[in-house]
Amino acid sequence: MDKSNHDATRRRVVVTGMGTLNPLGLDVATTWDALVQGRNGIGRITQFDTTGFKCRIAGEVTGFDPVALFGAKDARRMARVTQLALAAAGQALAAAGLESVTPDRERMGVLVGSAMGNLDPVIDGQTTLTERGADRVSPFFVPMMLSDTPAAMISIRYGLRGPVLSLATACATATDAIGQAATMIRQGIVDVVVAGGADAAILPVTVAGFSNMGALSTRNDDPATASRPFDRERDGFVMGEGAGILVLEALDHAQSRGAEIYGELLGYGATADAYHISSPAEDGEGAIRAMRTALADATLQPEDIDYINAHGTSTILNDRSETAAIKAVFGGQAAIPPVSSTKSAHGHLLGAAGGLEAIAVLQTLATGIIPPTINYTNPDPECDLDVVPNTARTASVRWAMSNSFGFGGHNAVLIFGRSEG
Repeated sequence: MDKSNHDATRRRVVVTGMGTLNPLGLDVATTWDALVQGRNGIGRITQFDTTGFKCRIAGEVTGFDPVALFGAKDARRMARVTQLALAAAGQALAAAGLESVTPDRERMGVLVGSAMGNLDPVIDGQTTLTERGADRVSPFFVPMMLSDTPAAMISIRYGLRGPVLSLATACATATDAIGQAATMIRQGIVDVVVAGGADAAILPVTVAGFSNMGALSTRNDDPATASRPFDRERDGFVMGEGAGILVLEALDHAQSRGAEIYGELLGYGATADAYHISSPAEDGEGAIRAMRTALADATLQPEDIDYINAHGTSTILNDRSETAAIKAVFGGQAAIPPVSSTKSAHGHLLGAAGGLEAIAVLQTLATGIIPPTINYTNPDPECDLDVVPNTARTASVRWAMSNSFGFGGHNAVLIFGRSEG
């Protein structure tokens, strides 16, 4: 049975473009090669002086030159998160063959969000106000700091005139953006949506805040092994930055223009724990419902899933909770598919994480290679999953799941299917 035809009454949604900048690379190909080879993008923070900080490591985007890409004036008027989002969207639209203007721009939308928003202009603006006075605050401060600016700039640069939206669901942001974008296409509101997330929050105040919560790894002397999801010695997540953007398109629209199809988005589930502002429910109840909702949306059974890209943050609570949820959904140990966390390599990109991880899932579907969970050396009996430890694995993967969970109890799950065309 071809389960991609599970409902003939609704439009099928496919992926026709992908773009990313992240600690592993400045495009999809470089990033995927790094994931497959088990390389690591974590290092010491260079964006500010970390003297006195508990955590001094992060996954920074390196080698990115916004001036070369946008020009000095435009780059100066964009926050870093907007620069990253716009660059990734450009890659995705180019891959989709939609970079240049076409007549149906009114049927193309944007849904790109951020967990942390445009923090750097806020910090810089307040510093200027305090040190130099009200008259010295930049006239570009407000448009630079608005949370919808990344989405708006994508719309402006590429002339996309359909709905242009931004959402924030903490670390589930990009996954929810992709899922909601697919819903818009299924409903016939638009034909194409640029969807995903971006974050650039490696800043003194955020690192200090997360550190003081006990959320960040303090393995400062060995950054490359600091992010270790599901490992017994994990001590917190490693903050990353970047963007992960997809071009979602109605199948009939993509076929009509001969677009390359990277995969199909079959299912989306979103739930809330309604439990705690920062801790997941220990039994994973909300995550369980999100996974089951996504499976029902895709008309798939748990045994159909060949791979799960876990949220897998490398925190004590998340990894145990997610393990419990996966076991509840998939049943006995033998029935659980391979589960890996690419955050072990690129760190936690916060609101952009789900976008980058969706790209990893699509690459797995296309290549039959499951990226590993690196830095896995000490199995945790409470996280006894097949985490594809340390080395990539070749497998037949037709349907795959991507999990994202965020502060506030947000749970979002996507299911993608392999392109058969």
